[in-house]
Amino acid sequence: MSSNSTIAFIGGGNMARSLIGGLMARDLDPGSIRVAEPVAELRDGLHRDFGVRVFESAGEAAAGAASWLLAVKPQVMRIVCADLAGLAQAQSPLVLSIAAGITAEQLDRWLGGGIAVVRAMPNTPALLGAGITGLFANANTDADQCADAADLLSAVGPVVWVGEEDLINAVTAVSGSGPAYVFLLAEAMQAAGIAQGLPDDAARALVAQTLLGAATMLTRLDEPAAVLRQRVTSPGGTTQAAIEVFEAGGFHALVDRALAAAAERGRQLSAANE
Repeated sequence: MSSNSTIAFIGGGNMARSLIGGLMARDLDPGSIRVAEPVAELRDGLHRDFGVRVFESAGEAAAGAASWLLAVKPQVMRIVCADLAGLAQAQSPLVLSIAAGITAEQLDRWLGGGIAVVRAMPNTPALLGAGITGLFANANTDADQCADAADLLSAVGPVVWVGEEDLINAVTAVSGSGPAYVFLLAEAMQAAGIAQGLPDDAARALVAQTLLGAATMLTRLDEPAAVLRQRVTSPGGTTQAAIEVFEAGGFHALVDRALAAAAERGRQLSAANE
């Protein structure tokens, strides 16, 4: 983003902290970041750790800021937007939201209309600078504002744009919730390793490094996951024996149903916040 642009974070929780840390790693002037956080401990910690300006109220932080990043819980988003609507109409900021289940149309309406809104769905690896974020921009958002949104969110990992807002629910199902699926697999693999006689610490180390190595291959090698899987699966070997058990249990269909359920829950959350 432009070095002279001011960014207001409305909410100073873990994801906001991660984004601020990523921006600071790019040598952004801490004076260009303002944070509204009602919890004094969190507010003081952000000022102490990053040198950013902190405020108790959203209005104080948002006043004069070119971009607002809404990082509050979905159930309070409508109230927060109502409090900021007058300021939004006066300033016409770029508004980014990382709240699940709140649509761009709802945000625009609650802020008085005519507002550039970008919905963002980051995931928890952003806490380590290893996240990925799905983005959708409403019709009020111009090309420069889209570039600013992408630049801000890329502070914690790459970004992917989607052209239809409903696809944010698919992003949520795949990457937003995705780390939990990997942790579930890790949990199951570790338990199975222990059942095969491995010590707890050995099973944990083997599983963690295996998942890291496989993910590294997926990101660094320009080859589909199916090709990489086939290379590890020698005919009649140990890997094939395990893969056959997964497939006999309907692994692909189970994953499809699980992600469909997550996407549908995202749609339900949007409807519930009308």
